[in-house]
Amino acid sequence: MEYTCIPEERFGEVIKHLRDNFFADEPLNKAAGLCQKGEGHQELEELSYATLKDGFSLMAVSQDDEIAGVVLNGVLQPGEMEIAQKKINMSDDENFRKIFNLIYSQNLKFDLFEKFQVDRLFDLRILSVDSKFRGQGIAKELVKRSIAQAEYCGFKVLKADATGIFSQKIIKSCGFETLHEVNYAKYTDEYGKPILPVESPHIKLEILYKKLE
Repeated sequence: MEYTCIPEERFGEVIKHLRDNFFADEPLNKAAGLCQKGEGHQELEELSYATLKDGFSLMAVSQDDEIAGVVLNGVLQPGEMEIAQKKINMSDDENFRKIFNLIYSQNLKFDLFEKFQVDRLFDLRILSVDSKFRGQGIAKELVKRSIAQAEYCGFKVLKADATGIFSQKIIKSCGFETLHEVNYAKYTDEYGKPILPVESPHIKLEILYKKLE
């Protein structure tokens, strides 16, 4: 397996990989019924392209030059998440709003920039492995290489929003710590009904961080 930065000419292949392996199966997307396997989703794809353009995303490529897995990494700066939340609330897709209002509202409870006295964060945003390549340690290797890349590029802190139990285990096995978590069953509407009925074994959103020396 070869690990490399994702060049612009392969952005389209990465989006196809996400349609086939991530968009429909990610726990929050699945709970909201955001899209079906193999389908696209305009706003998810716009977010993915924006992250790819930051130039820090990595992919694992098989001997047949097939994309086996990807990690989409972006740069987060002060104020960007507040702007992103306002943009999300302008979306016509109610389910899309539900997902990202949860993620953004929980992130905005804390100020990692102030906490660690930094002006940028290395943000692990999407971790995905093709179903036929799972169980080979690809996801963990992508996270480890992301950490090395962040350190090489002078970042002091990495952050990840882990929505499922498997990504949580992988990311924490690479030295990330939990900053905050919210149980999906306790994220409810005014009638006490869960806004996103996420299926077991995924029970919570974890906001994770890793400080680099």
